[in-house]
Amino acid sequence: MNRAQLEHIIRASAAIAGDDEIYVLGSQSILGAFPAAPPELTVSMEADVAPKNRPEREVLVEGSIGELSPFHTTFGYYADGVETAMLTLPEGWEKRVVIVQNENTRFAKGLCLEPHDCAVSKLFAGREKDLEFVASLLRHGMVNGRLIRERICTVNRNRDKMQHVESLLDRLA
Repeated sequence: MNRAQLEHIIRASAAIAGDDEIYVLGSQSILGAFPAAPPELTVSMEADVAPKNRPEREVLVEGSIGELSPFHTTFGYYADGVETAMLTLPEGWEKRVVIVQNENTRFAKGLCLEPHDCAVSKLFAGREKDLEFVASLLRHGMVNGRLIRERICTVNRNRDKMQHVESLLDRLA
């Protein structure tokens, strides 16, 4: 996915949800801070989104422009509706979002995870593809391991996994 495609998903999600603020929560949130992110970070053709003010409409967004929808078939990328409550994110992440807002979003706001917050979420998810994503962020100098570690300590969910997540970070750094 590229930045213009992400902007299209923000625009479409905002229109469908009737909400001009759309969280972008998965790996493609990196396009907020780094519009020309390295190719290995933008291989996903899905953007995880959640309407900020109408979270219950994430199902409507996914049903309309999700995987295997006419939108997906037409454009080759799609939105995956997610619930922010299901993610493991560091305290204060909402205040650090990177805003994507321009003519291509029809001035709806894409509220993209700040890269360190995204890395924390990916480490807690712990799938191989998530660890490769974080390793790439570190390798390209797009995130700082010390700041990721600080943010890990502020996570309120899944605290039983904290030591494991810290060891994953050590391995990747």
